[in-house]
Amino acid sequence: MIYKTKGTCSTQIDIELNGDTIGAVKFTNGCNGNLQGISKLVEGMKCEDAIAKLRGIKCGFKNTSCPDQLSYAIEEAMRQNA
Repeated sequence: MIYKTKGTCSTQIDIELNGDTIGAVKFTNGCNGNLQGISKLVEGMKCEDAIAKLRGIKCGFKNTSCPDQLSYAIEEAMRQNA
């Protein structure tokens, strides 16, 4: 699934789920090293656990962040897979 981010330097998140588990995550644009690290950390994690950990993280003065946007991408992917 492709998720278009809102309010972040990254513009898109490609996400694959394996049932209720995160299979693969790839960010487009943004802070490459950090986003690769976040992607690797959540791969294999239960969707609900990742959402709980990432939701609400802010970047500087922004009301969101790439991890926060990833939580919304996971949620959307879960809805599409339901």
